[in-house]
Amino acid sequence: MKQLIKIDIHTHILPKNWPNLRERYGYGGFIRLEHHKPCCARMMMDGKFFREVEANCWDPVTRMSECDAHHVHIQVLSTVPVMFCYWAKPKDTWDLSKILNDHIADVVQEFPHRFIGLGTLPMQDTKLAIEELERCMKDLGLAGVQIGSHINDMNLDDERLFPIFEAAADLGASIFIHPWDMMGQKQMSKYWLPWLVGMPAETSLAICSMIFGGVFERLPNLRVAFAHGGGSFPATIGRIGHGFDVRPDLCAVDNNVHPSQYLGKFYLDSLVHSPEMLRYIVDLMGEDKIALGTDYPFPLGELSPGKLIGGMDFSDELKQKLLALNALNWLNIPTSKFSDYFPTSSGQLNPDALV
Repeated sequence: MKQLIKIDIHTHILPKNWPNLRERYGYGGFIRLEHHKPCCARMMMDGKFFREVEANCWDPVTRMSECDAHHVHIQVLSTVPVMFCYWAKPKDTWDLSKILNDHIADVVQEFPHRFIGLGTLPMQDTKLAIEELERCMKDLGLAGVQIGSHINDMNLDDERLFPIFEAAADLGASIFIHPWDMMGQKQMSKYWLPWLVGMPAETSLAICSMIFGGVFERLPNLRVAFAHGGGSFPATIGRIGHGFDVRPDLCAVDNNVHPSQYLGKFYLDSLVHSPEMLRYIVDLMGEDKIALGTDYPFPLGELSPGKLIGGMDFSDELKQKLLALNALNWLNIPTSKFSDYFPTSSGQLNPDALV
């Protein structure tokens, strides 16, 4: 396959350093980085090890070098979901959101042709979330925000959250929904099951909540993408639709439109690790609604970005949609913004940029 433009919508970044949040806010539960050797750090929570990360998690030069090795032209940056901190006091999550969002905006400003930014919000407080969303879009120049698959005791159909989605639609903000704080973790202490079982279920929870809750129906212009190929949702849409048909008294209480009618109304990333599943979600959602996503720089992601799409027997035109053009459509960014790669408004590629 000839090299095509790649835009990765699902990558995570952290600042190299940030304040001691336990000291800053007066209580624990927050992540800090322990730089214990060159180019490596431990993510620690109240002295307990959470995850090891490397320089590619915070250093944009390292990221760009690795992107170049895999022919990834642009990354969409978002924070690591454990940093959402929706459980904290709203004013503290707001303060942390501003630290993280300022950092992402600074990286994008320094390397505008390589990175696009998504912010994070204090979603547990509607007013503060909208205020920070407005700052992300109007002041920081970010393309949208990343949010979790649920917000404490609120699923994404909760009326307390709807004004945030409404504001996002009005501001033209893209929303990337990522699983976090996975359900059933007490029953999944072994075998990395929260990441293997809980995460896919969390994403289906988020999609179903927005469908059944009428969020997509009420806000048809809202542009939402879900991580990990939609989790378990694509594989269970038949069951979901059948449940709607046989028990409308339980399923159709807030929205009487059949769930199947929303297929193709939102985006999924391509992170499914299986050519059979990738072909299925392209057929299910439509070739315009799947975008490259890798979960860089973490090991459960696609370690060779775009390899799965590149290995499919799709046309180059379809591959380019999946690798880049669908991402720009979700982000509502014209190809002219990256004229080095897309010199015409039609999205025609520049052969000189295919490196």
